[in-house]
Amino acid sequence: MPGDKAIDPSAFTALTLAGLYRTGALSPLEAARACLNRIARLNPRLNAIIALDEAGALAAAARSEARWREGRPTGPLDGVPLTVKDNIPVAGLPCRWGSPAWPEGPATVDELPVARLRTGGAVILGKTNVPEFTLEGYTDNALFGPTGNPWNPRLTPGGSSGGAVAAVASGMGPLALGTDGGGSIRRPASHAGLVGLKPTPGRVPRGNGLPAILLDLEVIGPIARTVADTALLLAAIAGPAAEDPASYGLPPLDLPAPPRLRIRYVPRFGASPVDPGIAASVAMAARRLEALGHAVEEGPVPFDPETVLPIFPAIAGAGLAWLLGNLPGEPSPASPALAAMARVGREAGAPALFAALDAMAGLRRAMGLFLARNCDAILTPAAAALPWPAHESHPPVIDGQPAGPRGHAVFTNFANLAGLPAIALPCDPVAGLPVGFQLVAAPGAEAALLAVAAEYEVAHPWADRWPALS
Repeated sequence: MPGDKAIDPSAFTALTLAGLYRTGALSPLEAARACLNRIARLNPRLNAIIALDEAGALAAAARSEARWREGRPTGPLDGVPLTVKDNIPVAGLPCRWGSPAWPEGPATVDELPVARLRTGGAVILGKTNVPEFTLEGYTDNALFGPTGNPWNPRLTPGGSSGGAVAAVASGMGPLALGTDGGGSIRRPASHAGLVGLKPTPGRVPRGNGLPAILLDLEVIGPIARTVADTALLLAAIAGPAAEDPASYGLPPLDLPAPPRLRIRYVPRFGASPVDPGIAASVAMAARRLEALGHAVEEGPVPFDPETVLPIFPAIAGAGLAWLLGNLPGEPSPASPALAAMARVGREAGAPALFAALDAMAGLRRAMGLFLARNCDAILTPAAAALPWPAHESHPPVIDGQPAGPRGHAVFTNFANLAGLPAIALPCDPVAGLPVGFQLVAAPGAEAALLAVAAEYEVAHPWADRWPALS
């Protein structure tokens, strides 16, 4: 824990902070200063935040303090400090996307979810580190270097929202805005002992953002220590917007959830290896959900993982090649892996991309039918491996078996490809490191996911687990 909960605001959740502001027991300026002090002490070790806006944060906190004093806060997050991932534009702050190939200079406008948060009075502390073009599952780049996991700074927090989870897990701010294009919120959340939600495409509308090199696979979503904070941040950034036609027609977030869910528990995908400690921890989570009254049935996923696996790299490679081809001088990524991805994307051409899109459309139809007929949610590990050394892109071996660059990430990208919401929750740690499981549901079913997540959290709380950072 950052310190004594009675005196250290960086230990409080967003919900607690808002309650203290309401009673006058704490001010937004005090909370902002506590987070900034925490950043000054720990960020040199973790490298979570790569652009800090201390003056802007203190000014926003002062304005929030005046509103609370006058009894007119603009929303439930008024005065709550948070960070924003560095592939989401924030006006006045750099947005480097982790790449020397991306143009320098501050963003001129907020992306839509940031604008909503700013209107609601949230205090933006700064931008968090990412891998280059947010296309790898760890957090390191040629501009800012690697981010460390607060539970062991020599290890990675995963990616691509690695800086975001490192900031929240270490107490630099209670909330973070991340993105998830193939598991980039859920896997890092699992590596850091946090809650991470990947919404349905359109639930959090996009506008004034970076080029969509992953189409609608990548969505903006919340990262927090508790389910209640996750729901609070999601509500603040969700809702229809003219900029994003996909934002219309989704069920409301306050839709009552079924009291008991039918859950398909999938412990592994085919022959892909899973760390045995993770497998045991997630199996325990499945039993705990069953003890809460949910109908948990073990079985396979309703698709061939080997067939689905190539879809994501085909889309990502084409998107990256398109992006680089439209930049002055057609620069190459600093990462050799991404340079190779872009080259393959260029050479594969339109037929390969169309084949991937057609396969993705088929997966969406199949998953829609499966979740309508067979179950309400799918339960899997959030990641197949424990955190590995921070400067390495992936663990080469999992449970004694060779694993490729996406071996640790095998469980997550089907939710992105199928357009499904998913939430990652902490389960029992392994060897002193956090572990998480995910629940994936039908499009628009965030309310059901949050409801079962909240029920699980009450029965098996995790919010008091803090890394031993001094």
